[in-house]
Amino acid sequence: MTERFSGRRIAVTGAAGGIGSALCQSLRDQGARVHGLDRDGLDRLPEGVEGARVDLRSEESVVEVVRALYAQDPTPVDLVTCAGIVEDDVAAEDMPMDLYDAVMGVNLRGVFLTCREFGRELLQRGGGAIVNVASMSGTAIVNHPQKQSVYNTTKAGVSALTRSLAVEWGPRGVRVNAVSPGYVDTPLNALKKHMHEQWKAETVLGRFGELREITSAIEYLLSDEASFCCGTDLLVDGGFSLR
Repeated sequence: MTERFSGRRIAVTGAAGGIGSALCQSLRDQGARVHGLDRDGLDRLPEGVEGARVDLRSEESVVEVVRALYAQDPTPVDLVTCAGIVEDDVAAEDMPMDLYDAVMGVNLRGVFLTCREFGRELLQRGGGAIVNVASMSGTAIVNHPQKQSVYNTTKAGVSALTRSLAVEWGPRGVRVNAVSPGYVDTPLNALKKHMHEQWKAETVLGRFGELREITSAIEYLLSDEASFCCGTDLLVDGGFSLR
């Protein structure tokens, strides 16, 4: 495996989840020093990935974990925000506000907080790269048959936040981009087998995406090959959004 990210430190939120865990392992294999951040499941992180607990909804928790990373080593830490949760097929008219707050808290507040704290440090250290994992759900499509109005709203917000930060920080050396996956073969999607055939039928390529197809897109935007990408939202959905 090439040492594409040798000497780089990269933090990944949602590191115990499907995309996050696969990304941590791939970045580690390519020479990066990887910090896997999650609220739970740190014991499931790939070997060689340094785990740290964080509650993305808490400003104090995010600030503390960033301070701890830099206390042990001043080397700049790039960031990938993979963490995300979704309401379980809840109609908008039945949405309890505690569930609304939970999804908003992880998917949008958490992304903003981590971008702000990691971004501050990168700006002070001359630059770096941030990649946010948004979703095709934040584009012009609306997922169906499941109901997920709050999730869709948060992912549209992540895309808008990415563009806004790119304009603010790009001139100062911090590239901010996003990847927007379609339906991917993850443990979360595996729980909704009754919807799989419809999802595949409405995807131009007729299948789910593989984890490596998403992680490779993220890695491209992190890498020096993407040095002219700023505010890009890379849609990797097998053509679903074309239907």
